[in-house]
Amino acid sequence: MMSRARLCLLAAAVAVWLERADGVWPLPQQLHQSADRYGLSPRLFSFSYGRDSAAQTGCSVLDAAFKRYFSIIFPDFTTGSERALQTAPFVATVSVKTRGCDGYPDEDSDESYALSVSEGRAELRSVSVWGALRGLESFSQLVQQDDYGAYFINKTEMVDFPRFAFRGLLLDTSRHYLPLRAILNTLDAMAYSKLNVFHWHIVDDPSFPYQSRTFPDLSNKGAFHAFTHIYTQSDVMRVIEHARMRGIRVVPEFDSPGHTQSWGKGQPGLLTPCYKGSVPSGSFGPVDPTLDTTYRFMESLLKEVKFVFPDSYVHLGGDEVSFACWQSNPNVRKFMEKMGFGKDFTKLESFYMESIMNMTAALNKTSIVWQDVFDYRERIPQDTVLEIWKGAKYQAELSRMTQAGHRVLLSAPWYINHISYGQDWRDSYAVRPQNFSGTDEQKKLVIGGEVAMWGEYVDATNLTPRLWPRACAAAERLWSNEEQTLNADLAFPRLADFRCQLVRRGFERSLSLLVTADMSSTTCNTLEDIYNI
Repeated sequence: MMSRARLCLLAAAVAVWLERADGVWPLPQQLHQSADRYGLSPRLFSFSYGRDSAAQTGCSVLDAAFKRYFSIIFPDFTTGSERALQTAPFVATVSVKTRGCDGYPDEDSDESYALSVSEGRAELRSVSVWGALRGLESFSQLVQQDDYGAYFINKTEMVDFPRFAFRGLLLDTSRHYLPLRAILNTLDAMAYSKLNVFHWHIVDDPSFPYQSRTFPDLSNKGAFHAFTHIYTQSDVMRVIEHARMRGIRVVPEFDSPGHTQSWGKGQPGLLTPCYKGSVPSGSFGPVDPTLDTTYRFMESLLKEVKFVFPDSYVHLGGDEVSFACWQSNPNVRKFMEKMGFGKDFTKLESFYMESIMNMTAALNKTSIVWQDVFDYRERIPQDTVLEIWKGAKYQAELSRMTQAGHRVLLSAPWYINHISYGQDWRDSYAVRPQNFSGTDEQKKLVIGGEVAMWGEYVDATNLTPRLWPRACAAAERLWSNEEQTLNADLAFPRLADFRCQLVRRGFERSLSLLVTADMSSTTCNTLEDIYNI
């Protein structure tokens, strides 16, 4: 006999279940659904281009998306397998105002769309193919299956667009090498969550897995393994194209002058020799900012980066530079005296970073740097984007950076490589990126934020459960209306449902259970599964 408390709990669960926006994550800006339900038959379903669409058959991005989303919408359909009752034909028509099928998404991409679902048809309209991709994702989430396996969709009207243009996710592939498949799977999940920037922290102190055309010894000598633990040029191209087809930008990070120990193995003379007293100690510190050869090397590497990575942004790092080695080196001290820096090594780092940022600007690339660069009061080109990663008191930093006229990204509250017991995704709903002291013009300079998954304790075996669905909470805060997504309790049933969608789309059963106390069912689609608390 079920207890009164259990009955009340299930009744409340049912109420929330019925009130939620079925299967739509992140929460759309405007969504109206009715109880009217239309059956879908995989045999009678098709995607098509609208007659007035600038993109037509042959548009690489949308042609591939139609095939991909058919399989997502009807995952268990094979010839002769359909269990649905015979239904009328259903056509999902996509119309875009601008073609743009062969290009790459960028900072100005329009991701807005409008979706209307009625009997026998769905109409998706967008300005760009990138908006069409977001609309196709929402449409796919609206399709449901009943207890008998029949597909259906409710009458729906939706108008949607992102709150922030930059919604990123950082993967660290230096501290632990991530196989190509793990990266591609992550890009898939990003598209499902409408994240649109893959920040590839591709190299760091432990290893240099990027296989450079110009400097092959960087990976030959700096990677964990010169053949098995590298990203070839072909691998990089595959990542960029996989991302492009999902409307995701790829922004590489080549962090210097610190975090460069692996660089020195394949590029002699790049790192600063550390001294013990008057003799070299045999160890090395950050990049040596006193040598002309350093800047020639960096210029050549950045030219290659411009050629390989099509996005207009490149992340230059600039964080956590230890000054101890520079202080110990007599040549560095002489350079400091010559330049009039005295004993202020922040000025030496500023000198280096300013030079690198000017190189990047000359290559028509926009620099992103960590907040340390701004904190050291360096002369930063005005179009440089600053990224906040330190601590909980990021509001004051937001105020200072935007007052100086810089665009800003926020990642400090979304370092989800840190984990804690329980439903730590709820913390995302307290994050308000524009809640700081400043003018409306300053607040417009906050262009978005990103989830960071650093790799000290993360490899391919635990990447998925660390990331998903925890990263989905940040994705919603960056896409959806802030006032409508302040309440984690209201987000809970939708996120639990979206987790089940990720499972049904083929993600490992190890997908994070931090949404609910127990979601062990293999079906992952009943009230008992979602609310077994």
